[in-house]
Amino acid sequence: MGRGSYSAADWNRLKNSKGISASSTADDIFSGNSVNEKYLPQFINVRESRDSEDSPESTPIIIGFDSTGSMGYLAAEIAKNSLNRTATMILEKRPVTDPHIMCAAFTQPSSSTMYPAMQVTQFEADIRVVEQLLEFKLSGGNPYSYDSLVWYFADRHTSTDCFEKRGKKGFIFCIGDEVCDEGQEDILSAGDILSVFSDKVEKGCKTVELYAEASRKYEIFHIITGSRTEMAYKTWEKLISGRNAVLPSEKINYLAELMISLMQMVGGMTKEQAVSQWSGEARDVVAKALSTIELDTSKNNAG
Repeated sequence: MGRGSYSAADWNRLKNSKGISASSTADDIFSGNSVNEKYLPQFINVRESRDSEDSPESTPIIIGFDSTGSMGYLAAEIAKNSLNRTATMILEKRPVTDPHIMCAAFTQPSSSTMYPAMQVTQFEADIRVVEQLLEFKLSGGNPYSYDSLVWYFADRHTSTDCFEKRGKKGFIFCIGDEVCDEGQEDILSAGDILSVFSDKVEKGCKTVELYAEASRKYEIFHIITGSRTEMAYKTWEKLISGRNAVLPSEKINYLAELMISLMQMVGGMTKEQAVSQWSGEARDVVAKALSTIELDTSKNNAG
């Protein structure tokens, strides 16, 4: 997937057709939806990001977010603003070539059929990624931020020309408010993997192992928001040191600027250059969020 090109005008038409406004909440946007099998990993063999005439040098970008009740404001922000702003800013600032964006919503794997543990869109280069996101069913609860679901899917169920043809990595940004398990437990059991992905494995996967595997194909970052940022940050730093940014919930509207800045830094821009392109409050928020980022992979504990 990944044909076409993104247009802010298409977003405005979609937003108006769905009745989405600045005051819309996650319940307004998602609560009427039912679980759609086409977004559930157990029914998906692979998601593809392929070069095309529209995207000759495609770059896969996965935006994953905690879909639990406490993260309702995050889901609403991504649907109302950040996804559109990220797509338009990438086209404007060109931190990567030909973006193909996938959205992934995650929560704790559960035997309950009331809500899915994970949902993923296709990789899309145009407004279809937003259309698909708006069909997600969001609910659930969790004690950890299950980035590990996104990492597992990205490593074992995505195929990208970016990596396979050019040896270049895509990007994964996961956003949540929970602590991580610090890589010490099989947080994804063999049973979880079977129920979520329909993959039969002999044993579960440690978070630290999943991170190392997915890092072969993707630059991975975790963005911490919510009310327990200090506690969450300490646990995430033990797992993926230097790859964690804190973005307070009241500043979540600067999510797009932060993700663009992280992509630019991977591309060679200095932290100072990444911060200086913004102005006003955006500059202050991005500067603080980037203060904890260190891209020296020798400092990464998961290697």
